[in-house]
Amino acid sequence: MGLTRRQLVGAAAASTLITRPSRAQAEFEFKIGFDVPDTHPLSLRTVEAAKAIAEQTGGRLQLKVFPNSLLGGDTEMLSQVRSGGMELFGAPSLTLSTLVPLSGLPSVGFGFTSYDQVWAAMDGNLGNLIRAAIGKAGLVPMTTVWDNGFRQITSARGPVNTPADLAGFKIRVPNTALLTSLFSSLGASPTSINFNELYSALQTNVVEGQENPLALIDTSKLYEVQKYCTLSNHCWSGYWMVANRRALARLPDDVREVLERNLNAAALNERADLMQADDAVRTLLIGKGLLFNKPDPAPFQAALKKAGFYAKWQGIYGAEPWQTLESYTGALT
Repeated sequence: MGLTRRQLVGAAAASTLITRPSRAQAEFEFKIGFDVPDTHPLSLRTVEAAKAIAEQTGGRLQLKVFPNSLLGGDTEMLSQVRSGGMELFGAPSLTLSTLVPLSGLPSVGFGFTSYDQVWAAMDGNLGNLIRAAIGKAGLVPMTTVWDNGFRQITSARGPVNTPADLAGFKIRVPNTALLTSLFSSLGASPTSINFNELYSALQTNVVEGQENPLALIDTSKLYEVQKYCTLSNHCWSGYWMVANRRALARLPDDVREVLERNLNAAALNERADLMQADDAVRTLLIGKGLLFNKPDPAPFQAALKKAGFYAKWQGIYGAEPWQTLESYTGALT
C-alpha cells in the first residue's frame, strides 16, 4: 500500500525523533545517508524502517537517518561508507557505478521499457551479478534494490522531441561515465554535478537542463527553475542500500537479521509508493507549470546505435553481463 499525504507528513515529522536516539539506550548506532529530500518515499520508508528496527531489537540498534545530502554529496557519502565514517548509504546506482561499474548496466540508454522488465532483472540474474560485484568492492548490499524511477529530461530552453533537440544542450548528469556517454552520443553537452548542487546550477544557468525521475523533480522543486519536461524514459535507475562491511560484521546475527529484513521490506514498499505516485506527480507538476511532451524512443535508439553507444558499452561491461541484460530487454546491439 502506498503512503497517503497524511502519512507522508507524519513520517517526516517523526523522523526528528527517530533519527536522534539516546546514545545511552543504543548498543549500536548506525548513520544512514542519501541524497533525496525528507519528503521522498525513500526517506520516509527508511524512517519507518528505522523505527521498526529500534522496536524489534529492543533499542539495541538505532539508525540515525540523514536525508537531503546532510552528510555530503553522493561521491562524498560513497567515500564515507567505504571508510566507515557512515555505516549505511542509499547509493544511487549511477553514482555507485564509479566504484562498481556493473551497477550502471541496468541504466543503459533506452534499455528497459517497463517495470516488469526492471524488477525481473534486478530481483533475478542481473541483480545477482551486480550484488556480487558490490561485494567484491568491499561493501555489503542489501538484497532488495530501491527504486529511483525512469528518468526524464527537463529543460529551460524547449521540449526534446528528437535527438536534434539535444544538439549542444547543456545538461547536468550524475558523476558517471554511462550518462555522460549517453548524452554525448545524442549530441548534447553533459556536465557532471552533484545532486545537492543541481538546483543552484539550473537557477544560475550553469546548465540548461537535467534528467531525473518525476518524484525527484517534484520533491526537489526543480520545476521552479525548469519549464519543460520530456517523458523520455531514457533509462531506469535505482538505489542500492549498501553497508560498510566492518560495521555490519560488528552486529550480532539476530540484530543484523532485523536490520536487513526491515530495510529490504522498506525497499518493496518504496517501489510501490513510486509506482502509484507517478501519474499523480505528473498532474501535480503540470499544476506547478511544467509543460510535458512524450517523444518516440525509436529515433533516439537509432541515433545511439549509429553512434556506436551500445557496441561501446557492450565491450565495457563484457559479453556475459550484456547477454544477461538483453535476456530481459531484448536485443540492443
